[in-house]
Amino acid sequence: MNALRNDDPLVDYRSKRDLRRSPEPAGGRRRRPRRGEPTFVVHKHAARSTHYDLRLEVDGVLKSWAVPKGPSTDPREKRLAIRVEDHPLDYATFEGVIPEGEYGAGAVIVWDSGTYRNRTKRDGREVPIERALDDGHLVVELHGQKLRGAYALTRTGLDRRGRERWLLVKKRDEEADPASDPTASRPESVLSGRTVDQVAAEAV
Repeated sequence: MNALRNDDPLVDYRSKRDLRRSPEPAGGRRRRPRRGEPTFVVHKHAARSTHYDLRLEVDGVLKSWAVPKGPSTDPREKRLAIRVEDHPLDYATFEGVIPEGEYGAGAVIVWDSGTYRNRTKRDGREVPIERALDDGHLVVELHGQKLRGAYALTRTGLDRRGRERWLLVKKRDEEADPASDPTASRPESVLSGRTVDQVAAEAV
């Protein structure tokens, strides 16, 4: 069901962008997995509509989902997440403004980042993250500056444009907080301290 699979997972990423105009990283060949825990990042992206992009390092690239309302710390909230093209690992630290006329035009900040652990299990045994993605269900434990604890991603089908629809849900653990809304209370970048509005204004 994964329509994005390709020998070069960044083909779709590069085909959608003019990297001579956009400051986004081109990305080299797929890197070998690093030692230690893999990276996750959440970008806040003020494109035609402001949304968040969840990215997980898997097999040398960033597997990515657009989350219109952003991640929640409330286990009762089910947030739509649309699977998008794989991004290069260099994108994990990208902040800036994608020019008008380019794919995804608008300001981008690193809203949260850190590492994650695969917590997907079946019959008491861990399911490799690549298989979990193919199966359409994974659980990851985030160790970020704003997001912490376990989150589940579950594929539910396709939208009208043929993109995979997933649900992002906070698991019930000690990091769950139904009273908190970090997307509203903590809008700044964890890298630069700037908001998307400030990044956009600096580019004018």
